Amino acid sequence: MCWPLVSRAPPSACCGSAGPLQHKDCFLVRQIWWLDPELTYGNAKPFVFTQGHSVCNRSFFPCFDTPAVKCTYSAVVKAPLGVQVLMSATRSVYVEEDGVYHFHMDHPVPAYLVALVAGDLKPADIGPRSRVWAEPCLLPTATSKLSGVVEQWLSAAERLYGPYMWGRYDIVFLPPSFPIVAMENPCLTFIISSILESDEFLVIDVIHEVAHSWFGNAVTNATWEEMWLSEGLATYAQRRITTETYGAAFTCLETAFRLDALHRQMRLLGEDSPVSKLQVKLEPGVNPSHLMNLFTYEKGYCFVYYLSQLCGDPQRFDDFLRAYVEKYKFTSVVAQDLLDSFLSFFPELKEQSVDCRAGLEFERWLNATGPPLAEPDLSQGSSLTRPVEALFQLWTAEPLEQAAASASAIDISKWRTFQTALFLDRLLDGSPLPQDVVMSLSKCYSSLLDSMNAEIRIRWLQIVVRNDYYPDLHRVRRFLESQMSRMYTIPLYEDLCTGALKSFALEVFYQTQGRLHPNLRRTIQQILSQGLGPSVEPTAETSTELGSAEADTNPDSPALLLGDEAPSSTISLRDVNVSA
Repeated sequence: MCWPLVSRAPPSACCGSAGPLQHKDCFLVRQIWWLDPELTYGNAKPFVFTQGHSVCNRSFFPCFDTPAVKCTYSAVVKAPLGVQVLMSATRSVYVEEDGVYHFHMDHPVPAYLVALVAGDLKPADIGPRSRVWAEPCLLPTATSKLSGVVEQWLSAAERLYGPYMWGRYDIVFLPPSFPIVAMENPCLTFIISSILESDEFLVIDVIHEVAHSWFGNAVTNATWEEMWLSEGLATYAQRRITTETYGAAFTCLETAFRLDALHRQMRLLGEDSPVSKLQVKLEPGVNPSHLMNLFTYEKGYCFVYYLSQLCGDPQRFDDFLRAYVEKYKFTSVVAQDLLDSFLSFFPELKEQSVDCRAGLEFERWLNATGPPLAEPDLSQGSSLTRPVEALFQLWTAEPLEQAAASASAIDISKWRTFQTALFLDRLLDGSPLPQDVVMSLSKCYSSLLDSMNAEIRIRWLQIVVRNDYYPDLHRVRRFLESQMSRMYTIPLYEDLCTGALKSFALEVFYQTQGRLHPNLRRTIQQILSQGLGPSVEPTAETSTELGSAEADTNPDSPALLLGDEAPSSTISLRDVNVSA
């Protein structure tokens, strides 16, 4: 098949929007993200990218937009001189005199894994089968962060799960308007540039996408109601790869951090929430992306980990997964395929009826609401998690003066990012805190945290906002003035609008909205609109800005909240996993 992907309208005609396009000659609608140069890092050229997961590529090209259907594809793209075009394809040819790119994907893939990006992108090799693509101003940083290590991760994955079957593994860094953290498009992982400053998060996110090359891309869930088949298995494989390359302690720390977030989400949703099932029911008219949450990843991971423990040896389970991939590669499966294959590979376990053990039945794992039925032993990470627990306990002890003195003697500047993030998450869970505790925390950590990466800073600033700590509010302003991505703006605006700082949020938004993508701007407008109360009287300007029908009714604004939760609900975007 060949699909012409030539736009009939320039980016400016689409007003930088991913929503319904009004230009009379433009046929690209929704999830084709056009960016004006001002929304890129280099401010030099327009930029465009697609995001097909879960069911958005039906607006990109005619297709059976379901993971149950896979096919190969070819594409022809014509682009202006100086605009680099990339696609998730195994082969590409550029005919310079015509300005035309020819792409071919030789392996069957579901529609959502067809992806395109174009803009001011330059390449740099980082390994024998990998390169990074980024805007010129970002390329040195991206290269230095990933040179050599991607090949280590690919090689580790191959030792575990068999040959990498996609040829090249390239990575393209996208502007901060990219609506999620990363996307596992085959041959070409998409990842948000904002994550570059947070080394450990970058490592985990890229390794997770590497793992998808086997689990998700090669073997795909046949229905969106069983997304855990891709995400749970990819998370398990990711942690096997990190254990092989960075050791068990680091893997256990990252797992503890994620499971902590899972239990936070569980407390917010309640243990009977239907979205906590692994086999979640997809109601007619519901976007499958709305069902993606930490249960998809972490409860799915816990089930896969439980299966690995049943066979008693992680290496034997790796052998099973290798055989599973070989049997089902380039097809789509349901949970029963995985479980039947597992019991066939381990006939002794089938004889023991492990699928029917009381309280741990496979069917109960799949269809019971609530937390995982069993969780992994993370004791190998205690050298990294125990100091976090000790420091948190100090800050919740009395008398405060003595506790603060003991806490200040612990140098968290030498901690791993996941340690500091876990510590701050615990403080966030306990907020609002007594004002004297917040004052002491600020005195002890504020300046230090201000010099750390964005994953650390946003957590500290959420503590500032949730505790109405005005002396550090200037740091919140400075952070929002420098950030243009959803993952670093939405959580703060949500917190600002549920507390006493609505007017501050409005002020910062009107100063920064011109640098935000229209979709993000609409989402923040909706948050501000719902957050306006008696203490903030909307002006004529705010009524116009916040009352637009498009802001309230656009059905395809990227929605990462669960179910029908409003943006101002207590379920923050920080509480869901926004990687695909």
